[in-house]
Amino acid sequence: MHVKVCGIRREEDAVLAAELGADAIGLLVGRQHPSPDFISEQSAAGIARILPSKTKAVLVTHVPDVDEIERLLRETEIATVQLHSEILPDAVQELKARLPKLTVIKSVHVVSDASMEYPKTYLNLVDGFVLDSFNPATNQVGGTGLTHDWSLSQRIVSRYSRARVWLAGGLHAGNVRAAIHAVKPFGVDVNSGTKAGDGFKDARKVRDFIIEAKQAGRDLA
Repeated sequence: MHVKVCGIRREEDAVLAAELGADAIGLLVGRQHPSPDFISEQSAAGIARILPSKTKAVLVTHVPDVDEIERLLRETEIATVQLHSEILPDAVQELKARLPKLTVIKSVHVVSDASMEYPKTYLNLVDGFVLDSFNPATNQVGGTGLTHDWSLSQRIVSRYSRARVWLAGGLHAGNVRAAIHAVKPFGVDVNSGTKAGDGFKDARKVRDFIIEAKQAGRDLA
């Protein structure tokens, strides 16, 4: 089970996540919706550089503009991007043309049956999807701390079985095993469920989450 710990804001939290077994960390750069977890591209570049090779850095952004996304990726020298905007398929195609080695993950907000159709137009353009929650009250598009209807997510995973799909949204050590058993995703993506009271990462929460997620993956195998 692939585990990504998102919302990393400092080097010590990145090292912690890597040492505890995270396969990837998410660095939020380019904010257009409310979130306390965004950092500068300079900070993201510094964090990405100190990661061990077994842990990938992922640039997570709200930016829909291809020129700006390309600039952020070149500035940070990060080779994977998670697009949390309503960027159009043509723009994704242009981004891939400019950066042929780029790995692209597209967010899908699981809110209704209509969410089932959303991945279709991106299917041959991206390398995977992250199924996340949306909070209309705060306009948050990630890191909401809210779960969504896992049965919908499971249907998306089944329908797009050729794609790598991560499950996100309100996950923590106490529910991630049940979520994985229900949805059977390629991976899970956690942010708020690993935070301490100060907004940075809590070592125990990160450790427990990764242990539970990896065990759930072994259960399915």
